[in-house]
Amino acid sequence: MTETQTAQDLFTGTKEVSESHTFDESKLDAWMLANVEGYEGPLVVKQFKGGQSNPTYKLFAGGKTYVLRRKPPGKLLPSAHAVDREYRVIAALYPLGFPVAQPYGLCLDESVVGTIFYVMDCVEGRILWDGTLPGIEPSERRAIYEAKVKTFADLHTVDWRAAGLEGFGKEGDYVARQIHRWTKQYQLSETQTIDNMNKLIDWLPNNIPAGDVTTIVHGDYRLDNMVLHETEPKVIAVLDWELCTLGDPLADFSYHLMNWKMPSSDPGRGALIDIPDLKAYGIPTMEEYVALYCGHTGRDGLPELDYYFAYNAFRLAGICQGIVGRVRDGTASNANAAAMEARVAPLASFAADCARNAGMSG
Repeated sequence: MTETQTAQDLFTGTKEVSESHTFDESKLDAWMLANVEGYEGPLVVKQFKGGQSNPTYKLFAGGKTYVLRRKPPGKLLPSAHAVDREYRVIAALYPLGFPVAQPYGLCLDESVVGTIFYVMDCVEGRILWDGTLPGIEPSERRAIYEAKVKTFADLHTVDWRAAGLEGFGKEGDYVARQIHRWTKQYQLSETQTIDNMNKLIDWLPNNIPAGDVTTIVHGDYRLDNMVLHETEPKVIAVLDWELCTLGDPLADFSYHLMNWKMPSSDPGRGALIDIPDLKAYGIPTMEEYVALYCGHTGRDGLPELDYYFAYNAFRLAGICQGIVGRVRDGTASNANAAAMEARVAPLASFAADCARNAGMSG
């Protein structure tokens, strides 16, 4: 069994609720009875195996299944694990016919399960954890990727004001704000001098492409954050809206494209780059995928991609360095801190190469 097949096995399905995530199920049963139309007990609670940062449970009751997502217990960063924001965007998108689970209710009363939570429908289908889609015919691989990019484009063309998402995020200057945030994070966490990072810190904010457009951005759009139909190449629910906000759709889309672009030596990305003939394998090349996205969104092309690749790799380097810095400062315990530190310089090098392709000198 390969590592990715092991991941598919490890993360699929449910398990008994872990001791640290248990709660008084009778209180939840009473809340469901009072707040979820058509709910009937008795209630049985299991926990999903998948590695969500927000504990996620499968609820069995009266012949129906639901999903509960909650903030984890314990001390958290103020803006982290905002399941109330997740609920808001799902509740906005569901009436529009965008593929999300039907939302049933948000509970801000921490006395019910210990933290705030929301309940939605359990959408049954396939969650695939390996982007190379082993064991699937090339024609179906192609169809799955076409469905995935169409759904992503549909998200980026939602009228977010009409959907009631005014104030869900700041409008405009998304990339500038992100660069400022991750520059600050990187500099506070710096453990070694990396010339490429310093060059990027100077160049990126002064060369942001024109035409800043604001749309809903998912933040982590990938295959294992969606439910596919059991037998058809169709996206029936997009999951994990924890990082969703209003922002630049090209920052969102280009982050997704890093699966085609990143060197396979980086453990966080690069699942597709080792496939020698993507067309024969059934997965669109990056150029084909970009053309599909542009066709669905009415764009003529994406000439700014090298800049956005530089920005995304810089952001990833900042995230990795932030983890290293928190471990250094004794504010986090991470057995993989050394691995994170080893990623920073290669990510910075990749980002700088992309920035030079976009016009950075030196």
